[in-house]
Amino acid sequence: MLEITDLRAGYGGTEVLRGLTLSVGKGEIVAVLGSNGVGKTTLNKVLSGVQPARSGAIRFNGQDIFGASAKTVVSAGLIHVPEGRKIFPNLTILENLELGGYCRPKSARRTNLDKVFSIFPRLKERTTQLAGTMSGGEQQMLAIGRGLMGEPKLLILDEPSLGLSPLLVEEMFTLIRRLSDDGLPIMLVEQNVVQSLELASRAYILENGTVTISGDAAKLKDDPELRRAYLGL
Repeated sequence: MLEITDLRAGYGGTEVLRGLTLSVGKGEIVAVLGSNGVGKTTLNKVLSGVQPARSGAIRFNGQDIFGASAKTVVSAGLIHVPEGRKIFPNLTILENLELGGYCRPKSARRTNLDKVFSIFPRLKERTTQLAGTMSGGEQQMLAIGRGLMGEPKLLILDEPSLGLSPLLVEEMFTLIRRLSDDGLPIMLVEQNVVQSLELASRAYILENGTVTISGDAAKLKDDPELRRAYLGL
């Protein structure tokens, strides 16, 4: 579904992504792990079409999307749920969801809303509530629901567990498993190493803008090199 080859990007004279290569296949949950400052956010911005890359290749679902606009990327079905949720606090839950489907036909809106409400019944109960008055966990549900309104063929989830209580983190990872079981490929960009590796089929560990370790997630859990690169042990 997604193939990234030798990707380089940065800001001004600073190179952040330094020849990064990774892929996500159909039906997979692929974890992209790393601490702050290793290039995860830059990678997501480049894939979403809001930050230009300097070189490399990006193919999504058989199409070359290197240098494509954000609208083109979204229209192709590559949907990014950003870190920190980035909901519109002064709009209602329903209005936030409807904005998620701006690239899709209006005729599909009701079907997509029904799908989101079946996954998040709490959102259906409060469609007229202002999004900014929701709890952090509810806002994360709304952000993912808004992403689903875009009819994703692949969903990028950027730090979905950030700022949530342990109980809500468990709930969030259960939801991600459910979405995957329904056939949606997911690129999970996280700092939560343990639970991400338990959930994912494969994983990439980023360090200094490139992949330092990759492979089967179950095997990586016990890899001493992972403990060194990520935990400094």
